[in-house]
Amino acid sequence: MKRLLNDRPILAREIMTRTLVTLSPDLDVFQAIDILLKKRISGAPVVSADGKFLGIFSESSCMRFVINAAYDNLPDASILAFTDPNPPTITPETDLLTICQTFIDQATRRLPVLENGRLVGNISRRDVMRVIAEMAKGRQAGHAEPLYLSALLGGEDSEALKQKLAR
Repeated sequence: MKRLLNDRPILAREIMTRTLVTLSPDLDVFQAIDILLKKRISGAPVVSADGKFLGIFSESSCMRFVINAAYDNLPDASILAFTDPNPPTITPETDLLTICQTFIDQATRRLPVLENGRLVGNISRRDVMRVIAEMAKGRQAGHAEPLYLSALLGGEDSEALKQKLAR
């Protein structure tokens, strides 16, 4: 792997998408599905009127709805019944390596960025790939250098993460 990062860690707040498609908890499943399809996205955060993050409604949520409908003649069509209330989340201060590790550990396509329980952004796997590609294109040196964990994290944190990744 190439050394693509500076000596300071890249944080979520620097790469997160701030303009998001969000869903209201008042929507029904069919309205939410329509929004996902029209926006060509696989999921979206559900946020209350006062900005509180309530969870994620995704393609998996839609599959749960179909299964529920197969066993129940009148399934609850409220989006909240099929929203994942505890998806993996990160903070604006989460570093890039931790973001990558979270994507690996948590079979998810997106990570909501929360600050004090409020949604402030989102990072997708594609956002991470885009940042790495931009950094690679921006390099002026013509040769590759090894990527050191200390470039992402400082001091003791990098040692602990090296050990975790070695397992």
